[in-house]
Amino acid sequence: MTQLLTEATDLLKQLIATRSVSGDEGATADLIQQYLEAKGVPVKRQLNNVWAMNTAFEPDRPTLLLNSHHDTVKPNSDYSRDPFQPTVEDGKVFGLGSNDAGGALVSLISTFLYFYEQQNLNYNLVLAATAEEEISGDKGISAIWDQLPEIDSAIVGEPTQMRMAVAEKGLMVLDCTANGKSGHAARGEGNNAIYTAMDDIAWIKNHQFEKISNFLGPIKMTTTIIKSGSKHNVVPNSCLFTVDVRTTDAHSNEETLDIIKQHLKSEVTPRSTRLNPSSIPPDHPLVQAGQKLGITTFGSPTLSDQALMPVPSLKMGPGKSARSHTDNEFICLSEIEEGINGYITLLKQVVH
Repeated sequence: MTQLLTEATDLLKQLIATRSVSGDEGATADLIQQYLEAKGVPVKRQLNNVWAMNTAFEPDRPTLLLNSHHDTVKPNSDYSRDPFQPTVEDGKVFGLGSNDAGGALVSLISTFLYFYEQQNLNYNLVLAATAEEEISGDKGISAIWDQLPEIDSAIVGEPTQMRMAVAEKGLMVLDCTANGKSGHAARGEGNNAIYTAMDDIAWIKNHQFEKISNFLGPIKMTTTIIKSGSKHNVVPNSCLFTVDVRTTDAHSNEETLDIIKQHLKSEVTPRSTRLNPSSIPPDHPLVQAGQKLGITTFGSPTLSDQALMPVPSLKMGPGKSARSHTDNEFICLSEIEEGINGYITLLKQVVH
């Protein structure tokens, strides 16, 4: 395990030092591809997505995907360190992407290599290091899904303190337009679109969906942007507002959208319905194995590539979600070690 930790930490440092902002992560894809090939692992690549299969792959066995992303957000302006200079201080690895999701990625790579040549496994293993997760782009996991072997379930590497997120909220962003009629404010003419929008926004604030997820709780809707009017004395004929909707496994995105449209007077246009809520059944072997090991389960409010996977999946990895996208991001060496040990221990319960 010591060698796995050393090699994983070295790879993480190289990833930090290699710029990989979403949409421009070709250099880290090169790095991961070269790293695996140097280990004797044949890889496949499409765009900036790199994947590999274990040597004992058998088509008649179920297949487990080990996935994490190698792209990052742009470093924020509060960094006091060089975000692309990996440094180790007080048992912490500092650098952009160290926590989200470099620690999980290198831990999953180490786990895949641990099982890579083992025979007579109950599951095939596929490792996929993918791109554009931070922007939910169409050149990431969704671009290669049809090229992967048939996947039955997945572990998505994200910072969860090695707890198992057995459900995850989805996301819809709605662009809404309340329509009215222009008029002179002094004479009370027209039909004020702002007032129509206010009624709809009040419904968005107060509505409670009938179905509530056991793990994720209620669907949450938040109005985040409002634009209307051009002059102080003109009644506006339109009001635009944007709504952030965090969906749950109690309703599909399409069902949630239909309910919203039925109640709003405004026109409602979703930017996308592809970022679905996700979950894994409580009796799934991965969940059962985790519970036997005493691993905590929870529902996650944050989005990951699970939203784009049409199979049961759980989110699990070293590090803390609260550190993601913060200045002077870091992950502890002890957390990487915990990640490698935790993944391997969990998979031993399932693949052996």
